[in-house]
Parts: sequence; C-alpha cells; structure tokens
Amino acid sequence: MRFANLVRFAATAAVVIVAAFVGHALWKHYMYSPWTRDGRVRAEIVRIAPDVAGIVTDVRVVDNQAVKKGDLLFVVDQARYRNAVAQAKANLSAAEAAARAAGANINAAFAGAQQSRSNYEMYEAQSERRQKLINNVISAEDKANAVAAANAARAGWQQAQASTKQASAAQQQALAAVAQAQVELASAQLNLDRTQVLAPVDGYVTNLDVRIGDYASAGAARLALIDSDSYWIYGYFEETKLPGLRVGDPVDIRLMSGGVRLKGTVESIAHGITDADNPTGSDLLADVNPTFNWVRLAQRVPVRVKIDTAHLPPGTVLSAGMTATLVVRPSHENTVAAR
Repeated sequence: MRFANLVRFAATAAVVIVAAFVGHALWKHYMYSPWTRDGRVRAEIVRIAPDVAGIVTDVRVVDNQAVKKGDLLFVVDQARYRNAVAQAKANLSAAEAAARAAGANINAAFAGAQQSRSNYEMYEAQSERRQKLINNVISAEDKANAVAAANAARAGWQQAQASTKQASAAQQQALAAVAQAQVELASAQLNLDRTQVLAPVDGYVTNLDVRIGDYASAGAARLALIDSDSYWIYGYFEETKLPGLRVGDPVDIRLMSGGVRLKGTVESIAHGITDADNPTGSDLLADVNPTFNWVRLAQRVPVRVKIDTAHLPPGTVLSAGMTATLVVRPSHENTVAAR
C-alpha cells in the first residue's frame, strides 16, 4: 500500500515537473522568442497627379490594372498646350530674325567704322604734310582747313566706333531674347509632354479616381500606383522580444491569406515610437500622466522585413495591408554574439 502511494506520488510529481518545464518553455516562447502574429504587408505607393491642369480627354487604364514604367495612364486636354508651343516657336523665330538683323547691323556699323578710320587717317596725314610746308607754299587758311578736316574725320571715326558698340549691345540683347524664347519654347513643350501622365514605376493602379471629362488640377492626385518591386513587411514585435532580433536574421513569413509561406530577412529595426503617456502640452511642456498602471504591457516596435521576392510561390498575391505571422530564425553568428 505504501509502495502504491509512493508510485502515485512519484507519478504526480513527475507530471507536475514536466508541466512546470513545459509551462516555463511556453512562457519563454510567448514572451521572449522573436515571433509575432502582428505583421502587415506594406508597399511604396506613388500618388499620381498631373503636372498640368485641364480636362481629361483619355483614360488608358482601369482599376487594379498592372502597368509597366512609362505606360500611358491618362491624357489632359492638349489643345491649349499645343497652341502655347506654336506661340513659343513663333516668338523664337521672331527673336532669331531680330538677332540676324542685329548681326547685319553690327557688320554694317563695323564697315562704316573702318571707312571712317580710313578717312581720318587720310585727312590726318594730309594735315600733317601741309603743316610742314614752309615759305608760304600754301596759305594759312588752307592749313587751318586741313586741320579742321582731320578733326572732323576723327569725330566721324569716333561716332562710327560708338555706333559699332551700340550695334554690339543690340546684338547681345537680341541673342538674350533668343535664349529667353528658347527657354519659353522648352517650357511650353514640357507642359505639352506632361499632358500625358505616364507610370513612373512598374506597379498596380489602385483607387482610380479619374474619368473622361473630369477636370484635373495640377498637383491633385487622381490615382495611386503601388510599386510592385517595393513590397516589404512591418512586423510589430513586443519590446521583450527585441533582444533576439538582429539585422540580417532570416524570417519565416506566413500570410493569413491561405497560409502561404514566404522567406524574408530582417532589414531594420525602428528606433522610436510615440510615448502615449507623455505628450507635449499646449505650452510645449511635457504633459505627464499623474496616474501609473502597475500592469504594464510591452510596447510594440516596428521591424522592417524584406521579402525574398525571387522565390515567391507561384500564384502568390501580395497586397498592401495583408496580415502575416513572422518567426525570426536567429543566425548562428548572431546567437553566439548574443551569448
């Protein structure tokens, strides 16, 4: 009888000990093992907005359609932008004609200056010769007239030089007008090109909010484009589990959608979250909560996980906002370093 009681006691003790070990292991697993059920699939979202305003005349995509970089999404009315390009081309032609005329004027002014210089040199030499004559070969009046003619020729040459400088300045102004007209033409052409809204990345059209006949305002987003090459997962891990995480650790990913299993890698760990118990007051001082809860829940810190998209199972559909379970498998090197 005593032996039977001893056996029962030993069996009970063994069950209790095993239960304690199992409970302790489960406690460590749920409290400290790096895993979470709170994972969210994320992706880069490009907000597509036209760069110019106008009535939408054509829509080339439908909601949730896959597009490639450079595909045409929709078109804004091009009539006024074509007119602006034509006007800019006409202004450029006029400016170029004015520049050519200024070039001709400077050539004419330069030729006139050369002629005036030749005349001046001729009259100056003639005056010098007559001033050197002696014995009343010529009268004093003829000498004075020769000096006056040389001075007049000098004044004509100086005036021609000023005209040349003026023509050169006019040519520079005309060339500047040509450059300005070229810029205006480039800007008008850019606006015309921007009437065709193109996909900046490969992705999926989402929340299409544009129809033919709508007025599209410049800078107002009309659809979202999800970058198909940018999917990642944000796993919200409790702070008690962060010591078991290292950047570069492999991650097992299980989507709630059909239990699809994916592979990933810890890419980064967030270095800050909002402190709900210590907001900033209206006077920029800390608004500290006067109460304290003795039962404190572990904060959840975002961890960015890169998805191994090169080995996705066939038929896998990734959608931003999906829920996933993440299990981090610490690498051997990191485990040794942690110890």
